[in-house]
Amino acid sequence: MTYFKDQMFPPTISSKKTNFTQNFNIMFGKKKPVDKIDREQLELIENSQKRIKQKKRLYYHFVIFLIGAIFLIVLNTVLGVGEHTKIWGLDWFVFAILAWLFLFIFHLFNVFVTHKFMGKSWEEAQLNKLVAKQKKRIAELQTDLEKTHPIETAIIPAQTTLAPEKKTKVHKNLTLIAAAGENDAIGKDNKLVWHLSDDLKRFKSLTLDHCIIMGRKTFESFTKPLPNRTHIIITRQHDYSVPNGVIVVHNIEDALDAAKNDTQPFIVGGGEIYKEAMPYADKIELTRVHERFDADTYFPKIDSTEWKETENKLHQTDANHKYPFSFITYQRR
Repeated sequence: MTYFKDQMFPPTISSKKTNFTQNFNIMFGKKKPVDKIDREQLELIENSQKRIKQKKRLYYHFVIFLIGAIFLIVLNTVLGVGEHTKIWGLDWFVFAILAWLFLFIFHLFNVFVTHKFMGKSWEEAQLNKLVAKQKKRIAELQTDLEKTHPIETAIIPAQTTLAPEKKTKVHKNLTLIAAAGENDAIGKDNKLVWHLSDDLKRFKSLTLDHCIIMGRKTFESFTKPLPNRTHIIITRQHDYSVPNGVIVVHNIEDALDAAKNDTQPFIVGGGEIYKEAMPYADKIELTRVHERFDADTYFPKIDSTEWKETENKLHQTDANHKYPFSFITYQRR
């Protein structure tokens, strides 16, 4: 699965001229200043939008309740529906309105009271308390274990030093390039769930004349190999048939060996290949689409202790871009 489809620009004479002009403008044209957005600002915006939706739904509930109450009264008093039905000497619609009023008050309480005292900050505080209790309990158990079994605990460090953890060799300039939603979604049914013109152009300009490493399903999502790039396909199938010029390997190490002469090879998908390649990567070029999507393929989590954000450029929505997104560059620490 890949996040791009730059084969959507067929290699006709007119499109080549257009692409040349676009690439020239991208490389040498004047760039407009772009505002930056951090995670805290984005979270504040999302929380504000949620609160606005909650209050709008409460208002709609209130209006519908008033109209519904009047309708029930008219239904009984004017149209005579259930006019002989009494409950404790009162017309049935009185109890129907009271029941509905209870639901509305519950809705009102939930929006203005429950949300305030049991919102996200309250959940985080409770989670931190539980984590602190667990850490304290673990420390107590460890102390008891050291007291009751001093010999065994003394042997443990020596055993761990005998078998040090094998470290993966990072390949200089090996770059993961992807576009992912706020929930790390990158695609569904081997297709993109968005179309962002500027993101496709950026992918093309970065990967042109380089090796692109991908899984079999990602390669099969193309109508044909992308021009002016060396395709390296990772698959378990030993008899997998590909066009001339496409390289087939069976693991990530062989793929990196096949791209060893490239100054900056790219990993382009899908989800499992990104996960396998991340320990080897030196750089990540991520387009973060500021929306959550239903997907079946996801980009692996980026550990801030291992990766440092070095660049972040925000792109707002416009006629050609349905969602806001940011071009983010990460460098391994």
